[in-house]
Amino acid sequence: MAGAAVIILFGAAEKNKPMNYHSESEIIQFMQMQGGNLPDGTSDMFIGSGKCAGCHGIDPMEIANVLSTGENVSPAENWRATMMANSSKDPFWRAKVAHEVSVNPAHGEVIVQVCTSCHAPLGRFEAAHDGVMFTMDMLSDSLANDGVSCMACHSQQIETMGNVFSGELTYNADTIWGPVFQINEGDFPMFSSAMTSFVGVEPVPHVKMMKSEACAGCHTLRTHTVDLNGNLTGNSFFEQATYHEWLNSAYNTSDPVQNKECQHCHMPETNEPIVVASGYSFLAEAPRVPYRQHWFVGGNTFMLNLMKNRINELGITATEEHFNTVIERTTDMLQTQTAILEIIEGAVDSDTARYTVRITNLTGHKFPSGYPSRRAYIEFVATNDDGDVIFHSGKLMPNFEVQGQNPTYEPHYDLITDGANQVQIYEMVMGDVNGNETTVLERADHPLKDNRLAPLGFTVNHASYDTMRIAGVPTTDLNFNRINAQEGSGTDDVRYHIPLNGATGNIHITARLMYQSVPPKWNAEMFAVDHPVINAFEQMYWQEGAVPVQVAMDEANTLVAGMNEIKGFFHVSPNPTINGTVTLDAGNDELLQIKIYTLDGRLIRTYEGTSNKRNVQLPETAGTYLLDVTTSRGRRVEKVLRR
Repeated sequence: MAGAAVIILFGAAEKNKPMNYHSESEIIQFMQMQGGNLPDGTSDMFIGSGKCAGCHGIDPMEIANVLSTGENVSPAENWRATMMANSSKDPFWRAKVAHEVSVNPAHGEVIVQVCTSCHAPLGRFEAAHDGVMFTMDMLSDSLANDGVSCMACHSQQIETMGNVFSGELTYNADTIWGPVFQINEGDFPMFSSAMTSFVGVEPVPHVKMMKSEACAGCHTLRTHTVDLNGNLTGNSFFEQATYHEWLNSAYNTSDPVQNKECQHCHMPETNEPIVVASGYSFLAEAPRVPYRQHWFVGGNTFMLNLMKNRINELGITATEEHFNTVIERTTDMLQTQTAILEIIEGAVDSDTARYTVRITNLTGHKFPSGYPSRRAYIEFVATNDDGDVIFHSGKLMPNFEVQGQNPTYEPHYDLITDGANQVQIYEMVMGDVNGNETTVLERADHPLKDNRLAPLGFTVNHASYDTMRIAGVPTTDLNFNRINAQEGSGTDDVRYHIPLNGATGNIHITARLMYQSVPPKWNAEMFAVDHPVINAFEQMYWQEGAVPVQVAMDEANTLVAGMNEIKGFFHVSPNPTINGTVTLDAGNDELLQIKIYTLDGRLIRTYEGTSNKRNVQLPETAGTYLLDVTTSRGRRVEKVLRR
């Protein structure tokens, strides 16, 4: 009968609206079943994602939440296998909470409150509302275990959004904030009666839901430093500052072309209008434009795979198919929207072959960003005509660690000459009050190293720079986040000098940017603690294997003919480009043919002719393109970005 009341209330409020395309009985049944196994409970403050899926899930009539191709774009289906949906079930997170509490048990209550504020907000803040201290045991409640679900974002208090951080969130119990889609006067107004009647909250549009402020509360986190005895020192440390990194970037601008909010990448727009709720035919009169999909895609394929392979064990509400979709989207983001790697060939003589690897960060924040376990590294390999390896920096070992890294941490390099013992690793390393490396978040006092790739436009003079300081990069490295001494390039150049010892012939070079979200070295301190939750994750971890993901790569071939033979050169610049024009320079070689492709393989245009340097024009649409280049020395494919 509760369902019938919903329809009656709705019908009374909207007598002038056309008929529903489902009957009353169908809508009642439909809303009850659409949540599937998603939590559909309610509390004083929140409702479960299963309730929201009643209208924002799968529409069997394929009118709402679907593209013309038939692809489902419903928020509930796109969200349920993401890291956000499973934030409270994430066994790595649970193990880390157990680790922190084991190290400083007297701080256990505070640690749990802070950690669950962002990973289990519906349970944590409902408990606060009820005057109860939330505990990890309370995660068994369905709402607490709903992760970062619908109301965790949409019922944030709009006045504080963008002004509070570290999970210090405030919530409205009776309001759901949505994006402003009434762009022009006379546009179809937001329809609120059905949601108010069915779930008891009023949907209200606000521009902040389309802005990065909506993400700020959890994606900048400051911890309070304790010494090795657990005593507060008065210092604090920014465990992550993704939102503030975005503030200190070229994408935080009022310019409508250059501006890119978090949602632009992590919630991509559809190419067509979308009916956003099922059950009511008149909503088709005013489909949502723009419509941002609830992909929440990030870069953590490792944990997505680990959870996909343990759905029942972890109590996850998504299917393998859901996870496969999210993993595919995550891999695509890592490989097409994260970074560009380019090999710039230098002088070669009988003693040394010289190369520069340029990494360009394409993201709107540091890379890697977020939780400080994450790291990227360059693998640089040189082989001869016989396939023998003559130089290898960044070799992955069977234990998923990188060969040659220091027992503490690897320094930042501008020049690498010893492949077995030097590797460029981009990471944030935390130091405790004694200046020693630590992975205990409460003990973090200052960064010993933070050479993570800065975003375009990043400067040390920005007002929020203290939340994301560069550390451990020598002042002599003049190309870190600089090109021609101009700060804010979002790039880093690493030089490689390969000893040749008089060898001649072809040298084949491969350079890759590799990424690990949970490398073994980070876990070592935690795995040393005997705790059932930690032990359970450790077993999962080694069963899964921390295989890195290739983010970007480039190849080059150099012919070494004799003493002082200069060659091996190919360069594409500028990359990225703003106006779409790039110059291809082949040095002493000839450019014979250049083909421009989209990432999905569509040929845009072809350039023919013989010259060693040529300008080409990319399409007007911003994005990543492939240049298939044939030179007198062979064929190569370059990835270029038009911003």
